[in-house]
Amino acid sequence: MVAQLQTPVLTTPSRPPYTVEGLVQVFTGTHRSFFTSVMAQALRKAGQGTRVLVVQFLKGGIGQGHERPVRLGQHLDWIRCDTDRCIDTPQLDEFETASLQKLWHHTQKVVCQGKYDLVVLDELSLAINFGLIPEAEVLAFLEKRPRRVDIILTGPDMPAKLLEVADQITHIRRSHQP
Repeated sequence: MVAQLQTPVLTTPSRPPYTVEGLVQVFTGTHRSFFTSVMAQALRKAGQGTRVLVVQFLKGGIGQGHERPVRLGQHLDWIRCDTDRCIDTPQLDEFETASLQKLWHHTQKVVCQGKYDLVVLDELSLAINFGLIPEAEVLAFLEKRPRRVDIILTGPDMPAKLLEVADQITHIRRSHQP
């Protein structure tokens, strides 16, 4: 005779009885080819029940502002700037500037409220280098976030002060073939 055990169904992700401090990871390089690795990590963590937020600051064009996140599975929300185009220049019109600022403020709010355990801030270095998001605000955000939240920053030419606060830096480079 085989005993059958009933296993409970978890409706919320389980939390360990201890707090693990989150990491700040940076993915950078001259070639912008690291998003696949970052997204694979986000999908893997979401599949394990971790609440994940992916924020693409400079991508737009598909009506995916923070009011309309794309949901991948039960635990991954993906939001973009609610603009008609991808941002590739520091010169924005009023609507684009407002949209980017709304996205940045929304991101800070939901992270500080503890809604996510892993947050990917894609192309953040470009937004900083374009002067669209102040570096000082990003540093303050990293400092005040809930300690358990993992943050991944991506983009080329990551500012030195962000590299200084990172726990892990992955610099992607292309190997040179003879």
